Amino acid sequence: MTQPRAEYPRPQFVRPEWLNLNGEWQFEIDRSDSGLERGVRERELTQRIVVPFAPETELSGIEDVDFLEAVWYRTTVTIPADWSGKEAVLHFQAVDHDATVWVNGVEVVRHRGGFTPFSANLRHVAAPGEEATIVVRARDSHRGPQARGKQSQLYFNHSCLYTRTTGIWQTVWLEAVPTVHLKRPRITPDVAGSSFHLEVPVSANKPGYKIRATLKDADGEVTTAEVRADLDLAPRLTLQVPADRVRLWDTTDPHLYDVRLELIDAEGNIADSADSYAGLRSVSINGKAILINGKHVYQRLVLDQGYWPESLMTAPSEEALVRDIELSLAAGFNGARLHQKVFEERFLYHADRLGYLVWGEFGDWGSGVGDTGSDNQQPTASYVAQWLEAVERDYSHPSIVGWCPLNETHQLLHDRITQLDDVTRAMFLATKAADTSRPVLDASGYSHRVPETDVWDSHNYEQDPAKFAEQMADLVNDKPYGNTGGPEGKPISLAYDGQPYFCSEFGGIWWNAEKAAAGKSGNSADSWGYGQRVANEEDFYTRFAGLVDALLDNELMFGYCYTQLTDVFQEENGIYNFDRSNKLDVPRIKAVQERQAAYEKD
Repeated sequence: MTQPRAEYPRPQFVRPEWLNLNGEWQFEIDRSDSGLERGVRERELTQRIVVPFAPETELSGIEDVDFLEAVWYRTTVTIPADWSGKEAVLHFQAVDHDATVWVNGVEVVRHRGGFTPFSANLRHVAAPGEEATIVVRARDSHRGPQARGKQSQLYFNHSCLYTRTTGIWQTVWLEAVPTVHLKRPRITPDVAGSSFHLEVPVSANKPGYKIRATLKDADGEVTTAEVRADLDLAPRLTLQVPADRVRLWDTTDPHLYDVRLELIDAEGNIADSADSYAGLRSVSINGKAILINGKHVYQRLVLDQGYWPESLMTAPSEEALVRDIELSLAAGFNGARLHQKVFEERFLYHADRLGYLVWGEFGDWGSGVGDTGSDNQQPTASYVAQWLEAVERDYSHPSIVGWCPLNETHQLLHDRITQLDDVTRAMFLATKAADTSRPVLDASGYSHRVPETDVWDSHNYEQDPAKFAEQMADLVNDKPYGNTGGPEGKPISLAYDGQPYFCSEFGGIWWNAEKAAAGKSGNSADSWGYGQRVANEEDFYTRFAGLVDALLDNELMFGYCYTQLTDVFQEENGIYNFDRSNKLDVPRIKAVQERQAAYEKD
């Protein structure tokens, strides 16, 4: 069969010697998580699955949507003999949720978290030319606090929660690296200084070693820099861009420079090398404005949840990733909130090259333990660890213009510091420590619990454009609409303090022409949306224009995020159908959005 998802999975740190392990693996469901005791690790497995598609999906060949407490995978590969003298590193781009990996009977890595990559160096268990039998157990309980994103904890899909994703759902691959090698760099653009600052960790600080970085554009080499690699754990260097070669990255000209990294040994030989890229782009704050390259760029964002009917959270193909961005641009959006999911890195690569603005978000839903009172949400310390892995992976992507670790937390404010308070603050501070170049929103909608959050927002699904406009109008008086009321009117959010503000969820206009024609008018198991469904398609355009106009006319609001790009299962409020076919007159949607916003003063 044709190998699924055969493209290189880490486009911002590319080495030439690699082996894609996607395809058919042995597989077995372990519903009681007793497999280790029953000897499943040591034997052949009873089913076959197509990796990297989760067993709940059609494309996996399994399509089992019941609760999967644990699942097992097994495959045997031969490490290429021409990798002699190098070490093989085994990479998993994402496994949901708790993974343990054995190679040739030896445990090589454990990892918690369903959205971020992890790796294991196989130098002690398998050498080039040898076979490596890889066994993976993935545990994915539907009980207790766990970062699930939009995965339903009930058997059925309901409201805005969807079919679960268990086990391997992104590419598995091998990579050849020298014993002393480069690690993934951090590339920080410096628009004011017309330069890029690089931190390039190395696996060992060998005497006499150096790092050389070369910046290139379409006309060839722009600049180069070199620094000793034997003194600092993460050597730092600066690539200064001459004035006549400066070209900023933005939505209208998403220019990317190529970056070549080389590790030079004491004899002057290239010990390791990798290719990357970078965009020269700044994000800054002035009062209520978030500026891109010092300009008022209005952020016309769409909520993108990244689900497909045949493959759930895994894009069925590389082309599907590109198509979602193209569909969004065609409808007049210039970016997205990547909602309740850490997207595949190749999506960010295409956002980088297409000039598509992105807010990175963690799939934090799943921390609830009860009612909506004072202790209903209890995210764990692992949320912080998993989120930091995501920020580290995606740090160098120019398309990302903001971070949002949490979404719609809701818990009463009172005189006792709760676990949610601790974790919200920890995730905010950890993000600020990891990245000083982008704004951080402590929690999107509902419980803003960090006074110094860089950004403040609200979610407002009022469907009457006149009422919506009235609710959103008081930002000029520093009294913006907020999701501040909890049970019995008690506050769940700190007060607004003058930060940049946007309505980060609105619209969600519920429309399905076929079901409307059949007379279905209320929420049901197969059709769900926000508020009162529009009467007909023309009513959709009128409501959409009224809601969008209310925000475009607000000169103090830097952007918005419309819910949502596509229908997702029963949630039928997308611009497009779930299968990405046309649902509406897309040029009409685009025409509403493309008029100049009051915020766009430049």
